[in-house]
Amino acid sequence: MAFRSLGEFLAELEKRGDLVRIRSKVHRDLELTEITRRTLAQDGPALLFESVDGATMPVAMNVLGSRRRVALGLGADTLEEAAARIGKLSKLRPPAGVVAALKDLSGTLDLLDTVRSLGPKRVTSAPCQDVATDSIQLDTLPILRCWPHDGGRTITFPVVVTKDPETGEPHTGVYRLQQYGPDTLGFHAQLHRVGASNYRKWAARGERMPVAAVIGIDPATVLSGLAPVPEGISNWVFASFVRSEPLELVRCQTVDLEVPANAEIVLEGYVDPAERRLEGPFGDHTGYYSAPEEFPVFHVTHMTTRRNPVYFTTVTGKPPTEDSVLGKAVERLFLPVVRLVLPEIVDMNLPAEGLFINVGIISIRKSYPEHPRKVMHALWGLGQLMFTRYLIVVDADVDVHDLGEVLYRVGLQADPANDFEMARGPVDQLSISNPIPNIGGKVGIDATKKGPSDGFPRPWPEEIRMDPEVVARIDALANADPVLGRLFAERPGK
Repeated sequence: MAFRSLGEFLAELEKRGDLVRIRSKVHRDLELTEITRRTLAQDGPALLFESVDGATMPVAMNVLGSRRRVALGLGADTLEEAAARIGKLSKLRPPAGVVAALKDLSGTLDLLDTVRSLGPKRVTSAPCQDVATDSIQLDTLPILRCWPHDGGRTITFPVVVTKDPETGEPHTGVYRLQQYGPDTLGFHAQLHRVGASNYRKWAARGERMPVAAVIGIDPATVLSGLAPVPEGISNWVFASFVRSEPLELVRCQTVDLEVPANAEIVLEGYVDPAERRLEGPFGDHTGYYSAPEEFPVFHVTHMTTRRNPVYFTTVTGKPPTEDSVLGKAVERLFLPVVRLVLPEIVDMNLPAEGLFINVGIISIRKSYPEHPRKVMHALWGLGQLMFTRYLIVVDADVDVHDLGEVLYRVGLQADPANDFEMARGPVDQLSISNPIPNIGGKVGIDATKKGPSDGFPRPWPEEIRMDPEVVARIDALANADPVLGRLFAERPGK
């Protein structure tokens, strides 16, 4: 089931009993954050605030604050099902050898036809342009101040559209936009993001960069703005592929960019390369306020909306938060994409406790000496995984999602003198532990078992495991004996 708009998705959530309307009057400064934070901590429903103080439109929050809603938004029952669909992109790789090519040709052509048929569809009129104005007053939008010491109210969940001035390739990213005045916002595209790269290219030409910020669209398009889309594939094409339905795009009215036709709100304007302004502090996903820093300024010159728009937003902060749920969803959805580069990877866990980008746990099919180190450096060279400060590599039979098991393997099987790989390179612009911004250290930990091929000089001991026949006999006995059955059900063991 593909959702064409945020409104369609909210209607489906309400039908399923997974959306609650809040009719009590609440304030957009801090109060929405506290209500949403408590709801998400209980794995609660999506929220639609119908009476926000000072606002002329309802506010939707916690919409993607659960795995079940993310999966539903992608037209799937589970994230794994959606990930399998994305994994089909791997068939677009040229097969090795003539025989393999002939054998795989039919399936590859079928997939290419599918991708081609799902290319974005251009339309000339769109709901997102029902109402238009050049008299910009951003205070008419219920922009939130999320935390007490935030530098200002901030649009937290926009899909920001820019394009490369050299190739014309569009790009979407979720970058926060702090409000400065009635028509200006901070353009917080971090140093390593494509939006910042596009800005530098426009600045080198001495030209203003056209920008469109989209607020409120269907879940698949939102996720495509967050996700590490494979190189050479447009975010819009990828959104269509994930939705299994072409994404309708319409040209903006005042800038040379395209936006989803069924969006709720679109802000059009430009960033001037000669202008920067202090942005922040901001209560970020680290659980700390990010330091004030100069960023470009987004001048909003035109705004279009639906006739009755819904303002779509989120709250960041120390997990659990909606962005922590989305981080785990992106991890699951893009594991197949990571495997395109590193097929030896069995599974991956970017735990919420490690703020996703800081800690990574990888299980691999280890095949040769120093194989874990090869994987570490490959991951540090792969998109935003370059920001991972701690990479732990374990054997294929280790459950990377069982943090107790992982810690057991690290403490037992990794020797700090031999199994730590120290590196230095780019780190997330929001990282707080590195003395120099954007540059810091990283460590890889090889927690795999060792053998002679690894240069390990003594025999690796045998791991204790119960005889499988005994396990089977006790399982059968538990099925026949109600007391044992209840005992094991109440006290599950490994």
